[in-house]
Amino acid sequence: MIEIFTPREVDRARETGAIVGGILRDLRSRVQVGTNLLEIDEWTRELIADNGAASCYVDYAPSFGRGPFGHYICTAVNDAVLHGMPHDYRLADGDLLTLDLAVTKGGLAADAAISFVVGNRRPEGAAALIDATERALAAGIEVARAGNRVGDISRAIGNVLSGAGYSINTEFGGHSIGTVMHGDLHIPNTGRPGRGYILRPGLLIAIEPWVMEDTNVLVTDADGWTLRSSTGCLTAHTEHTIAITDGAAEILTLPR
Repeated sequence: MIEIFTPREVDRARETGAIVGGILRDLRSRVQVGTNLLEIDEWTRELIADNGAASCYVDYAPSFGRGPFGHYICTAVNDAVLHGMPHDYRLADGDLLTLDLAVTKGGLAADAAISFVVGNRRPEGAAALIDATERALAAGIEVARAGNRVGDISRAIGNVLSGAGYSINTEFGGHSIGTVMHGDLHIPNTGRPGRGYILRPGLLIAIEPWVMEDTNVLVTDADGWTLRSSTGCLTAHTEHTIAITDGAAEILTLPR
């Protein structure tokens, strides 16, 4: 089912989105060299509770994962790009970290992700990867307007990523969101313009460009969840939840 929400319901989603954006901002300010991924997970648990929200991840058990996820945030480091399961690892100087968070409050979910380098060392290629995903996200949001189609978003994202020299995996991508975290609408990170579902005001979608430096092939880690680049190369992932309006799309997952 693809859900269309009323203005009052979008107001509720706006509150959830601000919580997600605020938590990610808080976590980024806390993370430093030596921070343990399990510490980040615990901070996230506390911040979700402080905001009166609930995790979308703890009990999440889709077909592509191994049982319930059991954690509050995805923490993907270096060659890990999606569904990174927190584990006993202390971040090193120069690690490229992605934090991906989804929560629900008032019956509506929001989802966002940020990628950044920890510490002072700057690995070759890391800044370009992050920049490409951020530019691709902005390009996708720009064309996410009523009357356009999902394929227009996909093409805008794909043009940026491929133009930056990266190959694109379409197994995982953006999605509709609302009363559930992952709605039926799939938004791949490349595609054909003018194709797919017509965007309508009240539609909530999560747009999430992600890339791997020198491959488009994923491998699943031994934990049954974490997805890594098949070559061990660096990766990056950026995401916002947006609302389709009568004009420009509204980004819901910005911190207040």
